[in-house]
Amino acid sequence: MQPVSGTGVMDIDLPSARAARVLGRGAMGTVFLVAADAEYALKVFDRRSHAPGRAEDAARRARWEVSVLSRLAHPHLPSLLGRAETPDLLAWAMPYCAGGDLNELRRAQPDRVFSPAAVRFYAAELVSALADLHAAGIAYRDLKPENVLLRADGHVTLTDFDLSRLLPPKSPSASTCTSASSPCSSATPSPTAPKPKPHGRQYRHLRRIFARSESSVAASSGHEPQHNLAWYLNRSDGGVDKLKKARSARASASSGRGKNHASFRSAASGGVACERSFSFVGTEEYVAPEVVRGDGHEFSVDWWALGVLVYEMAFGRTPFRGRNRKETFRNVLLREPEFSADVGRRWPDLTDVISRLLDKDPARRLGFSGGADEVRAHPFFAGVAWDLLGEVSRPPYIPPPADDTVACEGFGVVDYLQKLHQPPPQADGSPESLPEF
Repeated sequence: MQPVSGTGVMDIDLPSARAARVLGRGAMGTVFLVAADAEYALKVFDRRSHAPGRAEDAARRARWEVSVLSRLAHPHLPSLLGRAETPDLLAWAMPYCAGGDLNELRRAQPDRVFSPAAVRFYAAELVSALADLHAAGIAYRDLKPENVLLRADGHVTLTDFDLSRLLPPKSPSASTCTSASSPCSSATPSPTAPKPKPHGRQYRHLRRIFARSESSVAASSGHEPQHNLAWYLNRSDGGVDKLKKARSARASASSGRGKNHASFRSAASGGVACERSFSFVGTEEYVAPEVVRGDGHEFSVDWWALGVLVYEMAFGRTPFRGRNRKETFRNVLLREPEFSADVGRRWPDLTDVISRLLDKDPARRLGFSGGADEVRAHPFFAGVAWDLLGEVSRPPYIPPPADDTVACEGFGVVDYLQKLHQPPPQADGSPESLPEF
């Protein structure tokens, strides 16, 4: 890689880049382990992998992730090492994390759970990472164990920022609420922010969720599919008046033309950012109630997701998982996290921090009023040396030395991706198979 003039980011010679192996594949591209002067992870977004109508939105998300990485300088957040672009490919380099992800590590533990001490360690490092993101005005919005990577030294770093959102910091008056029963907004609406309207496009995602499971019920009850999410989730309970209509648009390649994304582009380019987002984003088991309801959300969704993750690390499962997506959303809105009496007696601070992070009212949620400092002050984190997390604290697990050194020339990244788009060979031909990694 060659340095780009005036920046600390290197210019990657993509045509000559050679990888040791494929680290993973996802909606936003393929990640390769590249060994040049030093090992690094190279994430490559390929426009050819997306349908013509969705490629532009996916490319926008990829560019946004690169933009976020270029702003980060924190021990528990990745940095942008280099970038490259061709008409078909957008690639960016990040530090390689040799220890896998937190989900893999949890599954390798006895009973698939971490000890309370390990839970506290990983949660503390995630609080530190979220604090830095929020200070930069970035809501992460996709916290889950698969997005928490372990470095070679055992400390964690976040990955995948394509669903993150730029929001302005909350003013003191916007982050307090005198009464739990009084109306409380996380921020004053920006005059330039588009206001969501409950029209048909914004219901398409929800209609897909319920189309199969609710078709017969809707027909027999006389309700049309356009009814709001609250009705679907609460019809057997007599309804919950306070639940508002879900007015969300999925932040994915299929919704890039929505108004939420127009404001997102304005914010990313230096314009005035929305103080709340109305996009429906995230992984269903970690999505906050205000996202499901379509109320609009801000930084508190990350503290909710942290509560889900802490619960999962401690008990081996997420607290609201249902038999299907509909039931999961219903649980997110209506069910409280469950603890046995024994757990409550043995680890009261653990159960309390989970309960406070999983408060369904974002205005009462731990971290809403005081941000990361409020979370750090909880008794569960007593004794954590916050300023020395990366230097003094010994991680519960340190990965063994990686055996990923390239013993040969590896394979060309561009050639590998090109083969993925070659037409299938003729029946009488002898196809050249892709290398196995």
